[in-house]
Amino acid sequence: MATAVAELQAAKQATPQQRRDWLPGYLFIGPAVLLFLVFVAAPLVAAFGLSLFHWDLLSTPEFAGLDNFRQLVTDEATIRAVINTFVFATASVVTHIGIGMLLALGVHRTMTRGTKYFVRTAYFFPFLVSWAAVALIWKYVLDPSFGLATHYLSSLGLPVTNWLASPTWALPTLIVVDWWHTIGYTFIILLAGLQTVPAQLHEAARVDGANAWWRFWSVTLPVMSPTIFFATVITFIGAFQIFDPMLIMTNGGPDGATQSIVMYTYEKGFQSFEVGYAAALSLVLFLVIMIATGLQFRLSRRWVHQ
Repeated sequence: MATAVAELQAAKQATPQQRRDWLPGYLFIGPAVLLFLVFVAAPLVAAFGLSLFHWDLLSTPEFAGLDNFRQLVTDEATIRAVINTFVFATASVVTHIGIGMLLALGVHRTMTRGTKYFVRTAYFFPFLVSWAAVALIWKYVLDPSFGLATHYLSSLGLPVTNWLASPTWALPTLIVVDWWHTIGYTFIILLAGLQTVPAQLHEAARVDGANAWWRFWSVTLPVMSPTIFFATVITFIGAFQIFDPMLIMTNGGPDGATQSIVMYTYEKGFQSFEVGYAAALSLVLFLVIMIATGLQFRLSRRWVHQ
């Protein structure tokens, strides 16, 4: 705080020449600030304002105070949607970081340059396909009547399950689909992180008698910790905002088993026309992501090595 006050006082005492020198900096950050104000700050303020009203887009808005937020606490559908989203996001982080690291290690250490290029392209390509196309493809693959999964499972004499209609398997199935679609992004980030680990550190550890496991645990992971932290934060934020596969593949079913908080917000705002309640849900989503990200940054002090 003292530093900020001192900088503010120094800025007030700046000479005209110093202020002219600062002008290019202001011009460079101006577009970013403008975009933030228009697409982040203004919608956030508008959402808070709408959350204080009952409004169906047709009639006159009716001031509701904090009624929408009180309803959130007792709305079982909201609680279930938040739990579903937390489960999805947690599973997404674990699978992306765990399997993504194994893939990155395999590509980095055991493959030729040409094979590395092919594998990188193959894993990253699904990430370039839109979620709508991916959801429709997998919905066809998992169809219990004529899907490819049904065909091959039947050929092997294995039982066929209606994955997307099962309360037990619907959410895990969507987690697998999300992994298939987005693992390429995490894989590329972790592979890039592996390439920043100095070979000299591994050589020094090998001279000291460390085996492959201890070199990975004591050298690779500490050096890669900032990359892993970045991948963890980005994966969690993206997974917590999941919407497309739930809407296209399961429509939130069966019995709300795959309904995410974003999908529930969409239903309230654009199907039930409860705009105030949908705005309150969007604020809850924002706060949850902000708190979870803040906790990740707080905990990162214990294991991230700069």
